[in-house]
Amino acid sequence: MRISQLKLVRVAAIICITACIVDFAILFLYGSYYPRYSQLKNTISLLGASISPVSKLISVWWTLIGIIFIFFGFVFRKAFDKKLKNVKFASVLIMLYGLGEGIGSGLFKADIIAGRMTGSFIMHNILGGIGVIAALILPLVMLTTMTKKNRCGFYLFSWIVFVIGLITMFLFTIRFSSKDNLINLYRGLWQRLFMLNLYLYFITISVIMYYKKSIFHNAKNV
Repeated sequence: MRISQLKLVRVAAIICITACIVDFAILFLYGSYYPRYSQLKNTISLLGASISPVSKLISVWWTLIGIIFIFFGFVFRKAFDKKLKNVKFASVLIMLYGLGEGIGSGLFKADIIAGRMTGSFIMHNILGGIGVIAALILPLVMLTTMTKKNRCGFYLFSWIVFVIGLITMFLFTIRFSSKDNLINLYRGLWQRLFMLNLYLYFITISVIMYYKKSIFHNAKNV
């Protein structure tokens, strides 16, 4: 890997780590400016809805962080052997997350008017859903990219992240019989746990990129 590429990879890794930490902190900061907003009960999308007092600010931030993840996904391919299909696939999944959960959420507000979903709300959910599915699949793709022998800790961590992601996504998306059911009531909690789990994974990948050695099959040496 050339020196210029090494610098680019390390810059991208630092930016990703910073973005993950700041994004999670912003949820709680902006949520405090929304009267009666509950971090445990309300979804993150509600912060960007038109009725939210921080709607414009959060939409701009989500668009920006989407661009950051697309950039990170692009550089991810440069950090490892871009000829490997699974490296390319993982790169695309990261960029899809940035496009769906970032830019998609920023451009399309989750608005409900007169009790009905708007076109913007539907697009918000579709693009966000694509981003979430891409994020959920990512650990599985990373499992096929490296071996248990070469990186046992990360291999096991990828399985843990996938299982936790699957459980929290299930709890967030599935509707149970009673609206007052604790699982339904704390949808905001499950969504944030999914996000925290994912961001810890992104941070771990960023650290590996920053201190990269020949971890992946046929990867080029730094």
